[in-house]
Amino acid sequence: MSIMRSAFLIFNPVAGQGNPDQDLETIKSLLADIDLDIHLTTEEVDADHLAEQAIAQGVDAVIASGGDGTLSAAATALVGTGIPLGVIARGTANAFANAMGIPTTIESACETILQANTKTVDAAFCNGKPMVLLAGIGFEAETVERADREAKNRFGMLAYVLAGLQQLRNLEPFETEIETEDKIISVTASALTVANAAPATSVLAQGPSGLIVDDGLLDLTIVAPSNKAGAIAATYHLLQSALSGTPTDRDDIGYLRASRFKITTNPPQKVVLDGEMVGTTPVDIECVPGGLTIFVPLVEEVVPTEKLEGLPDLVVETKESPEFA
Repeated sequence: MSIMRSAFLIFNPVAGQGNPDQDLETIKSLLADIDLDIHLTTEEVDADHLAEQAIAQGVDAVIASGGDGTLSAAATALVGTGIPLGVIARGTANAFANAMGIPTTIESACETILQANTKTVDAAFCNGKPMVLLAGIGFEAETVERADREAKNRFGMLAYVLAGLQQLRNLEPFETEIETEDKIISVTASALTVANAAPATSVLAQGPSGLIVDDGLLDLTIVAPSNKAGAIAATYHLLQSALSGTPTDRDDIGYLRASRFKITTNPPQKVVLDGEMVGTTPVDIECVPGGLTIFVPLVEEVVPTEKLEGLPDLVVETKESPEFA
């Protein structure tokens, strides 16, 4: 642990429901011992551009304050640089902070930064794009696309719930082939979620429950309900898994862990990456062990395992040579 003398602060003035001027003054007051180089995001200059500017300047640390878009953009820019990221969440869902176990009040977040406890966590690349949280394929991607900005501003997290209920009407299973280092899995599914880290609110990532952010592995949850009622039941079960901290145990939900997933689907499915639509399958997602350094409080973590039994049309082929073709 070392005392931080200076930091590059990326502040989104339009994030959250609070008073941005007051929030910024609070942050400056709480971090008075740190020489802050403050930069505000604009419609033209996003957090990733500011983070790249910080990297070019060779800063000691970057602090990002805003919603999930701001935090994820700053984090992805810092992947592989070794520059630590401080997180002050001021958004609607605060998925990034919750996934990393970072407090979501300004006061507690600043206290975490001042303690200067750094932790290296994994990141990933999805089709060459940096990923710090998760990639959703199928149902989750369709839901995120429905939950537009206007709805999120009006309803907050409820926007995702409403979009999900709407999307259940159009639930369409698809065939998928999932390749890992040591097996090829063919299965019919409605949603696939590859997570590096995910908060409890990312329900479709909760097959193994406690996701570990520094184990060099990604967690894939397969949701394969036979009908709309099953989809609702499976989603509710995943939420219970997240809240209770116990892995799921339903025949229509499976999960496994690997350092890399190559996923193809028939027909092609939409893909959402860290909350942003990025196109369609196929995807190649590979973990970057220790790719991101963040300021976090210390927490204990539980190792999830693997469960595939019971999924419809499941075929698992063990590779003779555990590697990718």
